[in-house]
Amino acid sequence: MAVLALALSGCASTGTTRPADAPPLVLTTFTVIADMAREVGGDRVEVASITKPGAEIHGYEPTPSDLKKAAHADLVLENGLGLERWFEQFVDLADAPSATLTDGVQPVPIGGGSEYAGKPNPHAWMSTDNAQIYVENIRRALTKLDPAGAAEFRRRADAYAARLRAVGDGVRRRLQGVPAERRVLVSCEGAFSYLARDLGLREAYLWPVNAEQEGTPQQIAAAVEVVRRRAVPGVFCESTVNPKSMEQVADEAGSRFAGTLYVDSLSAADGPVPTYLDLLRRDAETIARGLAPAAQETR
Repeated sequence: MAVLALALSGCASTGTTRPADAPPLVLTTFTVIADMAREVGGDRVEVASITKPGAEIHGYEPTPSDLKKAAHADLVLENGLGLERWFEQFVDLADAPSATLTDGVQPVPIGGGSEYAGKPNPHAWMSTDNAQIYVENIRRALTKLDPAGAAEFRRRADAYAARLRAVGDGVRRRLQGVPAERRVLVSCEGAFSYLARDLGLREAYLWPVNAEQEGTPQQIAAAVEVVRRRAVPGVFCESTVNPKSMEQVADEAGSRFAGTLYVDSLSAADGPVPTYLDLLRRDAETIARGLAPAAQETR
């Protein structure tokens, strides 16, 4: 952090300045909320994400380059709920106001016997109902930053919220065909508590928060037991971690690895999930196909 502080103090001498007529710079902690902010802010703001597409955000370590961005930021948006533990020190060194987008969300506690048990699950954006709260918090933060844009921010936020509701309805319809006995979502990280709550799925996972890249023997054995007992036809892993452990679960339990789910990060523009709405749609499709009866899997 001392190195980052030095980088910040040296920003003025690097010549890295923004044009006087540039729109306000809104810096977000990761790509999902950057996409939301662009939808609400439109051309009135410039939005940048600290982490890049495909990055693992839980244990991210800010770089001097990140802090230089923050030195020019007019607003910083974070998820909160303990997701960006690195952010607390980061924002102390950045001279910009910040807003927490989960303010108003009813947290789902992390279960199990890990060190995280009882703490709020931070992946609240995986619920389209919660996403409405994110959008409203973004709108309020942008309005405070740029009062002259209040009407446009309201219009864009309302339009985006309507699209979110439509996608949420589509996700629910897509998963309606999954039989009740198959409604078990087994993934590497416990990142789907809010989605599972909304869709009536039971959630099982190897680890509660992405702190490791491999499951322990105990974690793997517990997941295998769930998959065998419930005859779960397919298991999943997130795009930001190695699926090796979950592939082992599938092999030992007589199931199959049914695909990659996207949670913490969007893809590049030419990838499978360049926007948050794309992420929701693709995950719903992947889950539905992975849990569908065998006769429907090839449809």
